[in-house]
Amino acid sequence: MLDAPTTHSAHPLDPLDEDEIRTAVGAVQRDPRFRESHRFFAVTLLEPDKGRQYEASDRHAEVVMVDRQDGGTSEVTVDLAKSVVLDWVALADCHAAYLLEEYMYAIDVVKSDARWLAALEARGVDDVELTQHDPWPAGNFGAPGEQGRRLVRVVAYVRHHEADNAYAHPIEGLVATVDVTTGEILEILDDAEVRAVPAECANYDELSVGAFRTSLKPLDVTQPDGPGFVIDGSAIEWENWRLQASMHPLDALVLHAVGWDDGQKVRPILHRASLAEMVVPYGDTGIGHRWKNAFDSGEIAMGRFPFLNSLQVGCDCLGEIRYLDAVQVSESGEPLRTENAICVHEEDYGILWKHTDLNTFTSEVRRSRRLVVSSINTVGNYEYGFYWYFYLDGTIQLEVKLTGILQTKAVDGSPRQLAHSTLIAPGLAAPFHQHLFCFRLDLDVDGPGHQTVEEIELVAAPPEAEGNDLAAAMLLQSTRLETELQARRLADATRSRSWKVVNGRSFNRLGQPVAYRLVPGQTPTLLAREGSAIAKRAAFATHNLWVTPYSPTERRAAGYPVCAPGSAGLPSFVSGNRPVCDTDVVLWHTFGVNHIPRTEDWPVMPVEYTGFSLVPCGFFDRNPALDVPPNDRINGHCH
Repeated sequence: MLDAPTTHSAHPLDPLDEDEIRTAVGAVQRDPRFRESHRFFAVTLLEPDKGRQYEASDRHAEVVMVDRQDGGTSEVTVDLAKSVVLDWVALADCHAAYLLEEYMYAIDVVKSDARWLAALEARGVDDVELTQHDPWPAGNFGAPGEQGRRLVRVVAYVRHHEADNAYAHPIEGLVATVDVTTGEILEILDDAEVRAVPAECANYDELSVGAFRTSLKPLDVTQPDGPGFVIDGSAIEWENWRLQASMHPLDALVLHAVGWDDGQKVRPILHRASLAEMVVPYGDTGIGHRWKNAFDSGEIAMGRFPFLNSLQVGCDCLGEIRYLDAVQVSESGEPLRTENAICVHEEDYGILWKHTDLNTFTSEVRRSRRLVVSSINTVGNYEYGFYWYFYLDGTIQLEVKLTGILQTKAVDGSPRQLAHSTLIAPGLAAPFHQHLFCFRLDLDVDGPGHQTVEEIELVAAPPEAEGNDLAAAMLLQSTRLETELQARRLADATRSRSWKVVNGRSFNRLGQPVAYRLVPGQTPTLLAREGSAIAKRAAFATHNLWVTPYSPTERRAAGYPVCAPGSAGLPSFVSGNRPVCDTDVVLWHTFGVNHIPRTEDWPVMPVEYTGFSLVPCGFFDRNPALDVPPNDRINGHCH
């Protein structure tokens, strides 16, 4: 029986619903190229091209599958209105992110291997059911047989009971490498230098911590008249802001069609903003850690179940909360819904602007508030919260919140073992590492096309400059980024370096071209040396800014990283050194955290923050928040 064609009359950027996923899966399963060994990695909306007139009949799905028989990846395009396959491409030499089935298979293979069980027993671990086995992407280090395979490494920890924090008890120096297509264990590394498993527990529930403090008083956020935003499908309206939000398996929380409604029209600002890749390279030399370089997007796909959190009112989000669910696909092809995947709410954010006139002793003050669109993703031991903030003055901010549990290693206290790690508990250390995020920002400042990027920084005027006899004059130094290779840039906090996207065809009332400015926050770059395996694979992290002309097919900053040797993604995109002036530009911004673990990060780390802002720069004729009323007009009082 054929699936009924799917009709859809909502916004063209609304994510697929359950019926559309069923339609896409059904069309693929009827195709003669489909095999029982195929597993569905993702079924997502094939987003319409920019500027193309949308018709309901144009709605298409993009299906990504992994064949468990040979490990191959296929990308399939489905016409949802007709319920037919339009295109089927078997990818060569690259792979989709790992399946959950593959991870579980790797664990089962290792746990049943006699050599592995003997190594556990040699460390005093005789009950494999009390162990936690973690799968890791294997990476690519130039060894024979790595490329073209789907390899997973497995490490293990001990649990003293089912709810025990296993990261307190790492089984050091034991790593298995598994081909998850064939089930072959390629290698078991067994370093006997540290065999003792740390015994001290590090649980953080109430029973383990002891009595909670009683000094905190209730802090409630209430809006008696309801929230100030409106949600229709995936579309959100709040004050002057118009935008859409969705969840993507690889790109995680995605913003679409962000614009500012000036009362006459919606002025475009940001066509699409998403995670383009992230990498977590570890800097320890132990055999259980030296290869750990996880691409949490391209290898793990943090935006899908079970990594995508279902959020809770009062805990993850506080206030008058509204949620968006995420509808995705199970690996067997059924629709899979994560409720409360995206949180939307408002929050107070202190003073927006203020001035006290010392002549009249009158004061005008306005309070700031912001719209928050957020999600939280758990990848193994770490949590990543992605928080997009929209402010009353036209500013857009991304804040990434990092929390969760540290990766750990067992040590005997020798200085050599602690050269690349911090001792956090008796016999337990946490390796130094980085969290490097790359966001793809498709800016359409007052419309697509005619965009140019300028690097701007404030510098000291030269001593010979006219009128600079006090040697205190300042100049704005602006550098126009002409080509892709020139536009590979590093941040410079000493100069407050930032990058401005200018629309050369749209001007404010002073005749200045309108613009938005990318203001970086923490901007570490990859510490691994040039020529290293990880530097080849995570080349996006060697610069804080890349600029490319818009292409709908250029979405992944590191290409398909599963067991790949590198050079894909941004290095490939910019190899032609295309011009990037007066065109439709895409900014790729790398930022993140150099994590030197502290004892205070154990057993669960307080949130650490990183991110960036997009700030209007001549986009408005004056302060767009002048019309925000005083707080007593809103709340009826001002203390």
